[in-house]
Amino acid sequence: MSVFSVGVDSGTQSTKVVIVDADSGSVVARGQAPHVMIAGLSGGASEQDPAVWIEAFRIALREALRKSAFPPERIVALGVSGQQHGFVPVDRQGRVIRPAKLWNDTSTISETEAIIQALGGPRAFLDKAGLGLAVGFTASKILWLKKNEPDHFRRLATVLLPHNYLNFFLTGIAHMEYGDASGTGLMDVRARTWRAEAVAAVDADLASKLPALSHPSDPVGFLKDGIAGEFGLGRVLVSSGGGDNMMGAIGTGNVSPGLCTVSLGTSGTIYSYFREPFFDSEGEIAAFCDSTGGWLPLLCTMNVTNTTELWKAVLGIDNDGRDERAAQSPPGADGLVFLPFVDGERVPVLPEATAVFFGLNRANFNAPGMTRAVMEGTILNLGYGFERLRALGLRPREIRATGGAAKSAFWLRLVADIFQGPVITLEEPEAAAFGAALQAIWNWRKAKGENIPISELTGALVKTSGPPVEPDPKNGAVYRAVQAKFNSIWRALKPEFSTGRRASA
Repeated sequence: MSVFSVGVDSGTQSTKVVIVDADSGSVVARGQAPHVMIAGLSGGASEQDPAVWIEAFRIALREALRKSAFPPERIVALGVSGQQHGFVPVDRQGRVIRPAKLWNDTSTISETEAIIQALGGPRAFLDKAGLGLAVGFTASKILWLKKNEPDHFRRLATVLLPHNYLNFFLTGIAHMEYGDASGTGLMDVRARTWRAEAVAAVDADLASKLPALSHPSDPVGFLKDGIAGEFGLGRVLVSSGGGDNMMGAIGTGNVSPGLCTVSLGTSGTIYSYFREPFFDSEGEIAAFCDSTGGWLPLLCTMNVTNTTELWKAVLGIDNDGRDERAAQSPPGADGLVFLPFVDGERVPVLPEATAVFFGLNRANFNAPGMTRAVMEGTILNLGYGFERLRALGLRPREIRATGGAAKSAFWLRLVADIFQGPVITLEEPEAAAFGAALQAIWNWRKAKGENIPISELTGALVKTSGPPVEPDPKNGAVYRAVQAKFNSIWRALKPEFSTGRRASA
């Protein structure tokens, strides 16, 4: 008799739930519920009320259970994927003190700089922590709370990340695992321990407010009786879970060397599994831990579908209309280059940057040309970091694409042509939720005494979909030149961006 695992992906825009057959890996039911942002914030702030995540979880799980054709008591495990880098401050009674500051909150530039300088500057921070401190990481958000909301900071008893908070709601246990915790900026990612100097740079008492770090093969605990009863569930193991990129790696089978995942969502990420700690001497590639026990060097850009959603609204079109218009313009958009820094940018490090159209002329000053340039710009931005990963030793035999934009054949073609490699899609498109379900199966089987390598599990359950999208050599030649132009433009405008003034071209 089959048993089942639930995978939960609590992202920026929504919560998605999948129910997975633990033997076949088949997704047998799904649910989804939207999130809302807190409106009217200023100064780069981006926040959500964690209560929104809990309500969305309840709605999405109920929907998935309604669609399933088996008794809910056959669900044995549950795993949570969450948006990385968020900060959920919790008091001694387990109550959320204020809304969570999210991964794309750039209101903490001065706090980020203060932490870096406390450790001796960018190079010293990199040497001590094993990765650079980006503005979006959790550490600076904690210092922001201390400086700007001291009454709230005095109530702070426990620091949680978004997926940890959902696990806390489900089990009553405050817990962190290596993968998501490595995105706080408070760890030595090579030793997989809290870095005392980084922690003390935020606050002398912060160490007591950080949960102990656990190996991701160790579960958090079991679903609380009240929550299990609410959904008609039995005894359900809750796995360690992880950040959305760590879970996306599991969900795409990226748990052994040689694979590379490109995730195209609100933000864009490229990551690959390494058995040993990875180090970028320039700090552009985040040398995260993964959520299986290895490392996951990762490039993150902050602007993919957030940018195209704005452009679609300008033209009043949907995704099909976007792709149709873009296809009417040739590769390279007749010389038009778009820098997609709508929300600033993490890589390249331009937190105060703005978006730029460069090279408007009579051939491209139209809807097709500008639409293509916007879409190309998001991948060219990732292309800069992809070349950095290659320079540091990444040799991918496969590029696996996931995320909402991976459903677009046009976007996949851009990835193949700009990266000059075959791009493979997967049978299950919701890689983070699927990965959370697979990690939960892994934890559950380990708890039963089955020490199966997770690579063996994903090798059996993660399935590719259709033939790869092969790169066009002719387009590759065009995009090599466009990539060089893209890199040249943002470097030339970097002084303008660093002042916070709007650049134009």
